[in-house]
Amino acid sequence: MASLGTLLRHVHEIMDGAIAQIYTDLGMPDYRPRFSPAVRTLAAEGPLAIRDLAAAIGVTHSAASQTVHQMSKAGFVTLERGTDGRQRVVHLTERTRAALPAIEAEWAATTRAVAELEKELPAPLTAVLEATVEALRRRPFHDRVTAAQDRD
Repeated sequence: MASLGTLLRHVHEIMDGAIAQIYTDLGMPDYRPRFSPAVRTLAAEGPLAIRDLAAAIGVTHSAASQTVHQMSKAGFVTLERGTDGRQRVVHLTERTRAALPAIEAEWAATTRAVAELEKELPAPLTAVLEATVEALRRRPFHDRVTAAQDRD
């Protein structure tokens, strides 16, 4: 029997891999699905500091920084120093702006595909995952595991 972590990774790999293939089919083999939340946020709000981008897309500063680094290496964003010198501000490149219609179309199609998938499930996956995140914010998983060890 697969563990929860293994199942979550497997579902992510299946879905993420399918979306990555769509971008390859669109002639964007170096574009990663994980870029889309950042791209869509930057397109809507304009340049943002990595800290602000992380907050806007709901990930840690470290995760946003890693994603931005990958995006920069692939030519989808540029980085400039912010006003305080420590801050790095993320800007979309013209290449990314030109790809926005395809990125938005993929996002919309993926949203529709998720809705269709969720109709086949006993509970909507998105709702279950959002509830899981909220429960883990209230009581971190580390605390739960430690409490379970104490009971043993």
